[in-house]
Amino acid sequence: MEWMTVKEASELWNISGRRVQILCDSGRVNGATRLGNLWVIPKGRPKPPDGRSANGRKPSTKQPNKDAK
Repeated sequence: MEWMTVKEASELWNISGRRVQILCDSGRVNGATRLGNLWVIPKGRPKPPDGRSANGRKPSTKQPNKDAK
């Protein structure tokens, strides 16, 4: 099996190396393996979807005010 490093994945996926490490550590990169203090990722793995919100906030649970004009 061919492997790529965090640095190679970060360049391929256009994200920071630290973000790749976080994705690997949280189990979101299928097949990623930790060898000592280094993550290796199977070559050809697609970038996992970004689960963070676009504006950094939690979705609002408030109901719109129907009386507001």
